[in-house]
Amino acid sequence: MKEGPDIALIASLIGDPARANMLTAMMDGKAYTATELAAEAGITQQTASTHLKKLETGGLILQRKQGRHRYFALSDDQVGNLLESMMGLAAARDMSAPVPARKIRPCAGRASVTTTWPVNWLCRCWTA
Repeated sequence: MKEGPDIALIASLIGDPARANMLTAMMDGKAYTATELAAEAGITQQTASTHLKKLETGGLILQRKQGRHRYFALSDDQVGNLLESMMGLAAARDMSAPVPARKIRPCAGRASVTTTWPVNWLCRCWTA
């Protein structure tokens, strides 16, 4: 294995859809309970607890106890900045989910001759 920071570990923690949904929910700077984060991710509370433990062990989130409740928040601004960068990259690469049934493509007259567009993409001039 190469020496240096293990970006694969961070990527694997963020790469799980449920964990990614919980992390993006915490980007507003608030702290949430496991129940709230489970609802945000669409998973059970037990599954959320497992995911939150992994995120905490990986240093991406912090846990704070207040009375009977435990609250979770992003560990620092670096995590929020990383998530924002990844979201920007995904948007720039059109990696949004779910994929809509129809998308807008450039007009054939302006597109490269070698460009092949999926059938469900409409020409911009057809949607005007």
